[in-house]
Amino acid sequence: MMNNVKTVFLLVLLGAVALGIGSIFGYFGLIIGGVLGVILAFSSYWWSDKLALRMAGAREVTPDEEPQLHRMVEEVAHQAKLPKPKVYVVHNDAPNAFATGRNPDHAVVAVTTGIRRILDERELRAVLGHEMGHIRNRDMLINAVVAAIALAIMVVARMAFWAAVFGGRARSGYGGLISIGALLIGFIVAPMAAAIIRAAISRARESAADETGAQITHTPLALASALEKMQQAVQRRPMEVNPAISHLFIVNPLKGGDFVMGLFRSHPPIPQRIERLNEIARKMGVYA
Repeated sequence: MMNNVKTVFLLVLLGAVALGIGSIFGYFGLIIGGVLGVILAFSSYWWSDKLALRMAGAREVTPDEEPQLHRMVEEVAHQAKLPKPKVYVVHNDAPNAFATGRNPDHAVVAVTTGIRRILDERELRAVLGHEMGHIRNRDMLINAVVAAIALAIMVVARMAFWAAVFGGRARSGYGGLISIGALLIGFIVAPMAAAIIRAAISRARESAADETGAQITHTPLALASALEKMQQAVQRRPMEVNPAISHLFIVNPLKGGDFVMGLFRSHPPIPQRIERLNEIARKMGVYA
């Protein structure tokens, strides 16, 4: 129920973003922004998962193509008491995974080709358990809508930027201030807003999915080992992926560890997640 409320709030926020940026350009811009906001909110609810999959370069695979992967997904879904989600693969050497979809009946689990090269079967099952945790906790729609909001903020802000560049050169006074405001939105405010929204929504959900996944598979230490391996691999070979969907992945696919990046981190620090999983293992009486 709470996730449904949050989803509605995010969809309203998406419409408000379009309205707010449109209002910079007066009454006509406000109308365009309102129409765009309604379209974005509607399409985000129904198609944000498809957008995320397309942006990640994910492709659905059949049981004939990937029998072992399908078997593992089905077994972990059974452990989680969930319908088996669709299975997608992202052809990328960086090890990672994510889940998306409107609800458990329309869920998708996607893994990169790289993840199967560095994780053993027990670790991969633990990662799939984490993704089933997102599905059980009904995080997927919220995460997909957040991705759509982040992308929409960037797109609309860029429109404002180019409108200022080509339409504001000869302006002065109030018109000049509008142009300066549009430039600031396009270069500074919009990227920061998108990053803050992703970080605010994603951090708590990743921690919760770690815990739920550990409960599903009963292998918190295998998940901790998988997170450590994936983090090391990402530092060596980050994924080339749109930052708007970076929060979907189990490990942040983008390299970045400085102070500024930490302020907008979409995932809890890996050492913190591993420590929490070790604590869960002790409580569960799991030592291997």
